[in-house]
Amino acid sequence: MRVQVRIVNAFVDGKQGGNPAGVVLQADGLDAQQKQAIAAQVGVSETAFVSSSSSAAFKLEFFTPNRQIAHCGHATVATFSLLRQLGQVDEGWSSKETLDGNRDILIQADMAFMEQRAPEYCDLDDDPALLADILAALGTDPGHLLPGLRPVRVSTGGAFVVAPLVDEAQVHVLQPDQAALARISEQLELIGFYVFSPQARKPGRAAGARMFAPRYGIAEEAATGMAAGPLACFLHDRMQVPGARLLIEQGYLMQPPSPRVITVDLQLADGRIERLLAGGRAQTMHELSLEI
Repeated sequence: MRVQVRIVNAFVDGKQGGNPAGVVLQADGLDAQQKQAIAAQVGVSETAFVSSSSSAAFKLEFFTPNRQIAHCGHATVATFSLLRQLGQVDEGWSSKETLDGNRDILIQADMAFMEQRAPEYCDLDDDPALLADILAALGTDPGHLLPGLRPVRVSTGGAFVVAPLVDEAQVHVLQPDQAALARISEQLELIGFYVFSPQARKPGRAAGARMFAPRYGIAEEAATGMAAGPLACFLHDRMQVPGARLLIEQGYLMQPPSPRVITVDLQLADGRIERLLAGGRAQTMHELSLEI
């Protein structure tokens, strides 16, 4: 059987960069083992498989090269941008069915946004040994944290440890212990670690970040919508960064650099985050034909 896979770069910054996702349309006839084999062959951080749904507009399943994952931000943006380009969705609201429920999707001009839930925080200060392990695994220490702040486990549908460092230089020099991060990820049931500073390359952006997810076979991700949501919540709730729309840079500090920008719209009620939409622009790059 031959399968067509489109490679779509999500969260492009202007016409630069973007995080590549595989997208397989009309995937109803594929089983989980075949999907995992395709994702491994494609070799990008996540591949999305699109099939019919009885409860949403589309069913989306996401596979990294080594396992299935409930949600993926950049692959969602890539998928719905592609569907829009092919005329299979209109501007306005749509939806996706996922492993743990349905999520709203908003198509707005040339941008696609996905819903995430209100944040749930788990502070790590009450376990000094765990906090020390996290910092050591990331390759940093308490002296490089933003004053008055500590890493926090944040979930808006997928959990990340959000780690605030004092400046871009400290984020840039990180050389994490991937095996240690994978072990801690299993312990805390994390997708990964989102390390950031308030410094960004372009004006009007709230943070510059890097993301590590070795539990899912991803040493470093170039742009991560599911992590940008928790970070935006952290910026709003813990750092009092103003505004309901926050822009997060990612990919600038990778080698080689590949600029990405993720837009997060916080939906607030009396100053509290009720839910959020994370999204951006995407560009279809090329197609693969795989034999399975």
